[in-house]
Amino acid sequence: MSKINRTVSVAPMMDCTDRHDRYFLRLISKNVLLYTEMIATGAALKGDREKVLGFRNFEKPLALQVGGSNKNDLAEVAKIAEDMGYDEININLGCPSKKVQKNKFGACLIKEPDLVAECIHEMVNSCKIPVTAKTRIGFDDVEEFDYLNNFVNKISSAGSKTIILHARKAILKGLSPRENLKIPKLNYEMVNQIKRANQDLEIIINGGITNCEQIQSHLENVDGVMIGRAIYQSPYFLADIEKDIFNNSDILSRSEIIEELVKYVAEEVKKGTRVNQIMRHTVGLYHGQKGATKWKQYLSNNMMARDSDFQKVNHILEVVQNNEKLIAER
Repeated sequence: MSKINRTVSVAPMMDCTDRHDRYFLRLISKNVLLYTEMIATGAALKGDREKVLGFRNFEKPLALQVGGSNKNDLAEVAKIAEDMGYDEININLGCPSKKVQKNKFGACLIKEPDLVAECIHEMVNSCKIPVTAKTRIGFDDVEEFDYLNNFVNKISSAGSKTIILHARKAILKGLSPRENLKIPKLNYEMVNQIKRANQDLEIIINGGITNCEQIQSHLENVDGVMIGRAIYQSPYFLADIEKDIFNNSDILSRSEIIEELVKYVAEEVKKGTRVNQIMRHTVGLYHGQKGATKWKQYLSNNMMARDSDFQKVNHILEVVQNNEKLIAER
């Protein structure tokens, strides 16, 4: 099994990194590792497997993120992920939402290192793909190196050698998931300390990273960088990452990306997918460019309605081409 390149990855984001978004992002970047949204073990085991877990090989390398705390269920999902062709399975130990806590997974598990270790141990023993963990650096009033390092050691001893650390603690009561992405202060040094103390582990840093200069700076201290909102809000940021981090100049222009995406939309509409389910992920394609407002207006007027049909996509290339002209004229 070839080693996964985790130099840069796109974070799992609920209601964002579904299969349509991943296809779109892969059109821009050949090298980043993509993650699914968090999938609860119940949905993975009892739901429509193809609908819940299905993906196209084009999306690879691809990791499945799972949420749960029942070791047997997690082990079963890990085996399913392997059988379906995922490159990695990741356990969510960082989501602070009340709903997730109620079901006993996500960030509340930081308080239960032994349970986490049991779960990871069963997952590792059930499959041959890498089992990784994504967590926060603390919770509520706990943001201490010794506690986090002990937690990391429990995870690694159970068999997970890649750990993604969101460099903020989780506030389990009183803050919404959105507020948990902003209010707890970033503590990059805590992540760097964990790496220095655990040279044998692959440590990936996550949180507040928005440009290639920051990526390069973090890579001097840790093994990889995970980025979420900055890529979702401005997906063509991936083009900069391809050029500056992966030294790849074979990158599609925005118009070429949409040309390819239109073909995908045509295929998906035949299966019953609504156009807006795909195109909503492209709102930020022109972020920071002269044509951004025009692009957003076009999508709002033509793609977001529930009754959108593929005929409206026929006009999209003209809008893209006009935007490319606006960019060239800047």
